[in-house]
Amino acid sequence: MNKISKVLIANRGEIALRIIRACKELEITSVAIFSEADVEGLWVRKADECYPILGDVIQAYLNYETIISMAKKANCDAIHPGYGFLSENADFAKACEENGIIFIGPKPEHIALFGDKMASKVAMKEVGVPILEGTNEPIEDKKEAKKIASQIGYPIIIKAAFGGGGRGMRIVRQEKEFDSMFDTATNEALKFFGNGQVFIEKYVENPRHIEVQIIADKYGNVVHLGERDCSIQRRHQKVIEISPSPRLNQEVRKELYRIATKAMFKLGYESVGTVEFLVDENDNIFFIEMNTRVQVEHPVTEITSGIDIIQRMIEIADGDKMKYMQEEINFRGYAIEFRINAENPQKNFMPSVGTIEKYLTPNGPGVRLDSAAYTGYKVPANYDSMIGKLIVWALDWEGTVKKARRALDEFVLEGFPTNIELHREIVRDEDFKEGNLTTSYLDTKMDKFKLGAKDHLKDEEKKMSKIMQFIKSIKSKNLKVRN
Repeated sequence: MNKISKVLIANRGEIALRIIRACKELEITSVAIFSEADVEGLWVRKADECYPILGDVIQAYLNYETIISMAKKANCDAIHPGYGFLSENADFAKACEENGIIFIGPKPEHIALFGDKMASKVAMKEVGVPILEGTNEPIEDKKEAKKIASQIGYPIIIKAAFGGGGRGMRIVRQEKEFDSMFDTATNEALKFFGNGQVFIEKYVENPRHIEVQIIADKYGNVVHLGERDCSIQRRHQKVIEISPSPRLNQEVRKELYRIATKAMFKLGYESVGTVEFLVDENDNIFFIEMNTRVQVEHPVTEITSGIDIIQRMIEIADGDKMKYMQEEINFRGYAIEFRINAENPQKNFMPSVGTIEKYLTPNGPGVRLDSAAYTGYKVPANYDSMIGKLIVWALDWEGTVKKARRALDEFVLEGFPTNIELHREIVRDEDFKEGNLTTSYLDTKMDKFKLGAKDHLKDEEKKMSKIMQFIKSIKSKNLKVRN
C-alpha cells in the first residue's frame, strides 16, 4: 500500500496551487499553509485543508520546525517543498525524516552536496562531467581571490558558494574592476544566503544556458525528459524558457543527455532534478550547477514529454519504481514559458505591487497558464515578483512563436506594471524567431525594444469605443442590432 495519503505544501503562490492539483489527481489530501500576507491566496481556497502561520510573513515559509509541527498535527504523511524557500534545505529534509515525515524530494545528502557549489563541481568532475576552470574551495580573502582571477585570466565570474538564482554573482572583465565586484558579490551572498563565501570561474562569453531534466527512482533507474533552453535572462535570472532548444546541435544534445543521466546514476540520485550547463560558441559543454528540486520552468518539459513531473516526484518519494524506460518517452513539438512578473522593465525591472484591477487570460489550443492570480488579488510586496507563467505549445518552432504572439496579445493584466509588453517585443524579434539565443540576448536587445511606444490596453479600449459608437449610431436610426 502507498504510504502517502496526505501532503502538506510548504510553499505559496502558483507552485502551491500546482502541487494541490497534482495531489487531487492522485487522490491525495492537500494541506496548504499561509502567512498573514497570503490570507486571500487562491491556493488557500483550493486546498483540502489550510492552516495559518503567524508571525513574520517572510519567515513563515522558512520556519521548518513550525511547518513540521503543523504537518504532524494535521496527520500528514509527507511534505512537498515546491521551489525556493526550503526546497533545497538539507536540514529541513533531514528533520522531516527524523520526524517520520516523507520529504518529497532528494535525499538530504544530495541536497547538501549540490547546495555546496564547490563540492558539487568536484563530485561532478569525478564522475566525468566537464567543468569550468576555477576554484575548488570557497574564498573570503580578497587578495587571494584576485591572484587566482589573474591566473585563470579575465573575464571571470564571481559566484556565491552557497546560493543561486543570480544572487551574489558578478562578472569581472578587467582587473581594475575586481575589488568592487568582489565586495558587491560577497555582501550580496551574505545578505541572501547568510554566507559571504564565493568562488571564481572562467567566464564564458555568449553561451547558451541549457539544462537537462532528469527523473531517478530509488532503484537505480534514471531517465531524462529532454532539455530546456534558458538563455534569455536578466541579472542572471531566467525570463523565458524553451523546450527543446531551437538551435542545438543534435550531437551536443545527445551528449548532454548522456552526461546528465550517467552522473546522476553514478551519484545514486533520487527524485527529480535539473543538471544545468553552459554551451559555448564552439559547442563545448560545461557543468554549472544542479538543482535538487522542481524547477519554475517544469511545465515546458511536461508539455513536450507528456509526463506530469510533480506527480512522478510524489510517487518516487512514496517508493514507486520508474513507470517507463527512456525509449518509451516520446517528445513532441516545442513549448515556451514566459514568466509573468510584477515589475517595470522600463525602470530597470523595478518590482511593482498593487491590486489586479482587470485580468483577462489567454486560452485556446496549446495554451496553459500556471498562476494563482485573479481579479481583485493584491500582489504582496514581501515575495518574488513572479505572478504567473504563460506556456504555449505547437508542433513546430514557427507555430509555437506565432501561438506565443497570439496568447500574449490576449493577455490583459491591469493595476500595476508587468513585463507582458516586453514579452510581446521579444516574440516579434527576428533573432528570437530564428532561435538565435545566448545569455547576452536581453542585454543587447533591451535598448532596441520599443517599450511604451504602443499601449496595448489603450488600443483595445479604442477598438471597443469605436464598436460602441457604431452600435449607438445604428440604434439612433431605429435599426435592429444584436448586442
